[in-house]
Amino acid sequence: SNFYNFFSKNFKKPQVPDLIGKIFLAFTVETDGTLTDIRSLKDPGFGTGAEAEKVMQQSPKWIPGRKSGKRVRVNYILPIGIHTE
Repeated sequence: SNFYNFFSKNFKKPQVPDLIGKIFLAFTVETDGTLTDIRSLKDPGFGTGAEAEKVMQQSPKWIPGRKSGKRVRVNYILPIGIHTE
């Protein structure tokens, strides 16, 4: 997806060999598509959670959620796998 391309292009991996893990990011997609309340719930360490939060703050707008035809705020938890060489 476009988002994962954006994320992998902007995420700076830590200089830690063979780091494999998942970052779980929680955030809210607002009715205008902006992301707010971005926070890392869990990460494999080495600053990966903070870096992921920083990248998410630069994310292009998302498509807002809809309910009964109206735009609504949506809380989201996104797992992102990371693997360093």
